[in-house]
Amino acid sequence: MAGISGIGSGIDTAALVQALVNAEKAPKEAQLARLEKATTTKFTGLGQLKSAVSDFSSALATLKKTETFNQRSTTSSDKAAVSATAGNTASTGSYSLQVSRLASTSKVSTQVIAGGSTADFQAGTLTLTRGDGQGGTESFVLDVADGDTLQTIRDNINSQFADQGISANLINDPATGQTRLVLSSDKSGDGRDLNVVGADTGGVASNSLTLLNVDASIAQTGGAAGYITQAKNAQFTLDGLAMESATNSVANAVSDVTFTLANTTTSAVTVKVEQGTSAIVSEINKFVTAYNKLLGTANQLTSIVPVSGSNPVVGPLAGDATARNLISGVRAELVSASGLEGIQVLAELGISAQKDGTLKVDSDKLGKAVADNFGTLSNFFTGDTGLMTRLENRVKPYTDTTGIIQQRLDSLQGTIKSVDKQRESLNLRMAKVEERLVARFTAMDTLVAQLQKTSERLTQQLASLPGSVKS
Repeated sequence: MAGISGIGSGIDTAALVQALVNAEKAPKEAQLARLEKATTTKFTGLGQLKSAVSDFSSALATLKKTETFNQRSTTSSDKAAVSATAGNTASTGSYSLQVSRLASTSKVSTQVIAGGSTADFQAGTLTLTRGDGQGGTESFVLDVADGDTLQTIRDNINSQFADQGISANLINDPATGQTRLVLSSDKSGDGRDLNVVGADTGGVASNSLTLLNVDASIAQTGGAAGYITQAKNAQFTLDGLAMESATNSVANAVSDVTFTLANTTTSAVTVKVEQGTSAIVSEINKFVTAYNKLLGTANQLTSIVPVSGSNPVVGPLAGDATARNLISGVRAELVSASGLEGIQVLAELGISAQKDGTLKVDSDKLGKAVADNFGTLSNFFTGDTGLMTRLENRVKPYTDTTGIIQQRLDSLQGTIKSVDKQRESLNLRMAKVEERLVARFTAMDTLVAQLQKTSERLTQQLASLPGSVKS
């Protein structure tokens, strides 16, 4: 407020101008603050509602799929030995398995290498061959530089052949200090054994690569090279029929059923493939939980809670029609009959509404209803007239990117931006008002100062006139 001194008038004109500006600005500023708070509160509430609706919509997806109601479950009398998984097309039934041998992979050892991990080798190649299980072989060649140590050879095998399922390690006997190179393959089944052949091209290093030769048909004994384990097929009987498998995951014995062999058995293990009632019950429970969560969110956002001796606690969407219409539409579908064969309403599945509107599940009744109506249960949930599709159609207008909630969020966002612009405009207008007041009070102060000086001169002149009496 440059230019306002108050010297002439003796009035604190700066404070007076500020008070006048604040008095004119306060009503509009308070109005904008109220609008911003109300808009932000509603914006936050609608955002929470949209998130809850999206979560509920996601919960409908699984029960909307027909394949959900074709699921199969499996049980085993000895899961530690044999387990199974079944696809949607698997026939229900019971199977008896007895495992006499598990599928194994090839693991071979070189002879004991004098000098251990630091033993150096002449230049050449180390060729690893592995059977393909079909009578053929696959080869992997490692180039060895003159002076490469046993440790270097191990590291190079691991870095170059890891993708082929071949690994190497150095095994040291703590009692004797003897070291040997051990190689492993991850391919199981007959005809998958590893062989190692070293070939020198010369050099000054101490050892020949032929020291690393391994014949996978000879068992390892003492300090000699040979196999530790051979690659073998799993051997088992299925319903009394002798069978073999190159892996312990048996996928072709029964259509759309995969047996996993984990241990040999001394007696038969019973594996049952049954209708997937437990999986369906689980999905239905998830749906009920999702609806109750949506309802809880909507109730919280629209609630008005009385507080003794104080103003009530009001939810951000209290009195808002959006949440009310959404829940009303969903509830209407929940109580509608399907009109198709099988289950007609949720109550027949043991799902009932409580006083607060939430759904409650009678687990025993649900399990029995699913088992008894397994063949027709999908009619109630899936298809164009199924409950999930009808519910999805109810919530879709609220979840779409151009839907009801998003349109309102965009509108509220516009209001918030408008408040910011109005504040800028108000500040500019108040700056001009302040400027006008400063100019007026400066002029007044100047005039008062001039009048005071004139008064002082007149007083002095009158005092100097002849006959004047001086006190």
